[in-house]
Amino acid sequence: MKGTIFLSGKIAGDPEYKAKFQNAEEHFKKQGFKVINPATLPEGLTNTEYMRICFSMIEACDLVIFLPDWKYSLGAKLEHAYCEYTFKSFEEIGEG
Repeated sequence: MKGTIFLSGKIAGDPEYKAKFQNAEEHFKKQGFKVINPATLPEGLTNTEYMRICFSMIEACDLVIFLPDWKYSLGAKLEHAYCEYTFKSFEEIGEG
């Protein structure tokens, strides 16, 4: 195994977010990563609750992968800032 990654990207307002995150999860699992997928969290929590959970999940990972649409998500932007602030390793996947 290569390590554990966390997926970050736009969820709120994206009706296709579950499929998008699932596809990304499958892609990285095929490369040998363990994947933490926040799109599998239960619905109905507050934004603050989601962010607290996601920050904890990020801490448990070796690398955060930012999906192409992450810049259009307030939550993903917070996760990006958190990675920069805590020196967590991350990669941004380009558009297209």
